[in-house]
Amino acid sequence: MKSNINKKRKTVLELCAGGGGQFLGLEEAGFDCVGAVEIEEEYCRTLKYNRPELNVLNYDLKQFNAKSFLGVDLVAGGVPCPPFSIAGKQLGQEDDRDLFPYALKVVEQAGPRAVLLENVPGLASAKFVNYRKNIQQKLTDMGYWSDWQILNASNFKVPQLRPRFILVALKEKFKKSFEWPKPFLNRITVGEALFDLMSEKGWAGVHRWLKKANNVGPTLVGGSKKHGGPDLGPTRARQQWKNLGVDGLGIADFAPEIKFPEDGLPRLTVRMAARIQGFPDSWHFPGRKTSSYRQIGNAFPPAVAKAVSLQIIKAI
Repeated sequence: MKSNINKKRKTVLELCAGGGGQFLGLEEAGFDCVGAVEIEEEYCRTLKYNRPELNVLNYDLKQFNAKSFLGVDLVAGGVPCPPFSIAGKQLGQEDDRDLFPYALKVVEQAGPRAVLLENVPGLASAKFVNYRKNIQQKLTDMGYWSDWQILNASNFKVPQLRPRFILVALKEKFKKSFEWPKPFLNRITVGEALFDLMSEKGWAGVHRWLKKANNVGPTLVGGSKKHGGPDLGPTRARQQWKNLGVDGLGIADFAPEIKFPEDGLPRLTVRMAARIQGFPDSWHFPGRKTSSYRQIGNAFPPAVAKAVSLQIIKAI
């Protein structure tokens, strides 16, 4: 296992790297990723396809040892959300998918200046108050100040609501230098984000659709291997997508063509879903449609990761 720690720029060890959302945000903020830990091979293939030079580590976080990354500036990760989501029955520490303890073990081994961990807003509920206190106490014992905040992706020019509960921890000497990022005043709508993709095959109804798609979308739901397919979420979310002129029952292979009904409800393609999550068009998902959509739907929007990590760089 190589670490490749290079001190020319700030360095980050990324945990549960997924399909690259957080990686892109960290990269744009100025971090060099010295290691990206990810258990799923398809996600690893996506990372290597887009960044062949990236040190992708196909590991189960429960088995990962981070001692060779001692001295890294930041440990960042999007640990699995099912233990704290309503869909996952909110079993918390009783859920074997809870990886917070293993993320904290990595922090202890690597001793970074800062920590960035993100999860679903369900972790912010009263049900998990003791769980959160326990995490913060462990960080305090390791010499870190920490704070939690819910940030909505739509406030950072991402065309979906997507609230995320984010933990930032800094070595005590840096705590007074950190401020949470300020939201942008203007939002990007689904129509603004997707107009060129919806119109690329000559669909005559695209201007009518644009008027309907005049708000941010609900949170994309990627699902898991066991649950969830290539659709845009549960019934309520699909209704919200319908109100925006989108059929949420599946993912399309292509944009609507000329013969598509002018008043029809088009489905999103994988590339459109990636835009909704804030991925640049230059980032490709080489796997099958279902796997690609799952990577997109489970991602941490790059723009939010960038906003938070820029503030971390300023602080450290």
